[in-house]
Amino acid sequence: MRVRLIIAAASLFSLSPYALAAEPWQQVIATGLGKAGTELPGGVYRVGLPRTDLKVVLDGIEIKPALALGSWLAFKPMGNEVMVMGDLVLTQEEVNSVMMQLEEGGVGITALHNHLMRAAPNPMYMHVLGHGEPAQLAAALNRALKASKTPLDTETTASAYQAVPTGNAETTIALDTAAIDQSLGYKGKINSGVYQVSVSRAAAVMDSGIEVPASMGSAIALNFQPTGPGRAAITGDFVLTADEVNPVVKALRSNGIEVTAIHNHMLNDEPRLFFLHFWADDDAMKLAAGLKAALDRVKIAKG
Repeated sequence: MRVRLIIAAASLFSLSPYALAAEPWQQVIATGLGKAGTELPGGVYRVGLPRTDLKVVLDGIEIKPALALGSWLAFKPMGNEVMVMGDLVLTQEEVNSVMMQLEEGGVGITALHNHLMRAAPNPMYMHVLGHGEPAQLAAALNRALKASKTPLDTETTASAYQAVPTGNAETTIALDTAAIDQSLGYKGKINSGVYQVSVSRAAAVMDSGIEVPASMGSAIALNFQPTGPGRAAITGDFVLTADEVNPVVKALRSNGIEVTAIHNHMLNDEPRLFFLHFWADDDAMKLAAGLKAALDRVKIAKG
């Protein structure tokens, strides 16, 4: 069911149960942003903004939003204020307009780059960081989103890379997910036609002295989209310290997985982290084995 967030002038009685958030500050964000989110562990309120309006093709494969086209914003309370971190998927034509609205609204830009290669059209990814009063922050982000064509009226909370609850009742996908789980050593979730596996780093990730939970973008993300019998396209990102970057590059490339980008997403992270993006379309189990070889080079939490 498609649910729109309806703002009542004097009360919230007209909001659907889906739109009602668990905490007052979460409801303020949902109302101001124009889109409801999902409460996640660690006190995080995450809003998925899949670019369902875009048709992006890479190597002849139409990319599903949950594979690599899902903008997201994650909020965490800090006293009377909230912190937001997120990743906005934008067309090249949208970048400057969105950036201007973010700057005017006091929301920082921490990165702008590609995640994929050869995609048509080729999306850009703008990472953001902000602190402030929930209503003001949500209003600024709403103005920025409206400077793009990002849909704000879809119920799904599908997100690029991160495996988070969506409320979808999907139970099957054209992949042997049990075999993938066994190969990787981690269990994933089906999200809008994509199998998503999230792997946390062993040590906590901090930004400006504040812990950044996995649901705010500090987790390794491994996504599988079926492309034929026994086949999958994979993408996502590895979250790495400097000493892990080249061992992971070598492990991926030696297993036929293309490295498409290496860059930062945060400005004041501790430890200093590098985000490595990848792509392949091949036998799903072969690719799972390649991803496991790369995971073995990373200090990750036990599955």
